[in-house]
Parts: sequence; C-alpha cells; structure tokens
Amino acid sequence: MLLVAVVLGFLAWSGVEYLIHGVLSHRFRTFVSPLHWGHHREPRAVFTSPVAVVPSAGAIFVGVGLVVGWGPAAAFTAGLVVGFARYEYVHWRIHFRAPRNAREHMLRDHHLAHHFRNPRAYHGVTTRFWDRLCGTLPSNWPADYARVSDRAPLEGASNLRATWSPRLLWAHAAAALRDRGERVG
Repeated sequence: MLLVAVVLGFLAWSGVEYLIHGVLSHRFRTFVSPLHWGHHREPRAVFTSPVAVVPSAGAIFVGVGLVVGWGPAAAFTAGLVVGFARYEYVHWRIHFRAPRNAREHMLRDHHLAHHFRNPRAYHGVTTRFWDRLCGTLPSNWPADYARVSDRAPLEGASNLRATWSPRLLWAHAAAALRDRGERVG
C-alpha cells in the first residue's frame, strides 16, 4: 500500500507541475506568478526555494493525511517530492546543459518554445502529456521547436545557492508587490 502511494505521488507530480506552471503562473495571477515571472526575466533562476517548497509539501501532507491517514500521506508526499526533485533536475538540465538524447532534446525544445516563442503554451517541463490534454500544445509546435533548437545552454551559475536564503522569500514578496500589474503570457 505504501509503495503504491509513493508511485502515485511521483506520477501525480506532472499534473501538479502543469497546474503550478500553466494555471497558477500563467492563466491566473496568484502567489506563484511573481516567482515564475522572475524565471522568465532571468532564466538562470531555475530552482525553487526550499522556503517555498517545505511549507507546500507540509500542507499537502496534512491535507492528504486528514483524508487517507498519515502513513499513506507520508508515502504520497514522498513520491510527490521525488517527482519535484526530478523536475528541478530536468529544468536545470534544459537551461544549462546540452541534451544527451532525443527525449531531452524534445523537452528542451518544448520548454524553450515556452520561453521564447509562446508563454501561453508549452507549460509542461518534464512531459508534454498535459499540454496535449489541455490544449496548450499548439499545432505549430514543430516550427516553434525548430526556432529554438539551436540555442546554446546557459553558461555560469544558476540560482541554487540563493534559494537557501530566507531573504529570497522577502525578495519574492517585494517582487509580487512591485509587479502587480505585470503578466507574463
């Protein structure tokens, strides 16, 4: 039972990823939007701060725990966190490393098309499944992919060290207040 809950949590991550990116960051203006807009302004900011992740994981654990019990909730949340960690790694690779295989190349083109061709589309980072299902994979995706395919990976450092600073949360709060009228995509 617990192993099933871990697997379900891992599989659920891609839907949560799409919800956070496509709905909470682009479709509606929410508490997530300023964090994501910061990534559009500075693509090196690929990592999410533990200051934001830990409370979110805790809230999911409590919510699921109240419904199905604490053991399955812990297992489900662990699977979700593993899915999130995979997302963070894939997202970092997309921006900072050349693809190692055809799948990485496709995911990289997909995400870079979101950044440089159409921020209202291409919301999946670890999969295109939800973009297909939700209609955010445009019919012209081959042309968009071709237009971004030759972009070189970013050089230099990412924001990994900065994400461990509690001051980052305050910076995001300030950005949220400053960017109230701004919208990306």
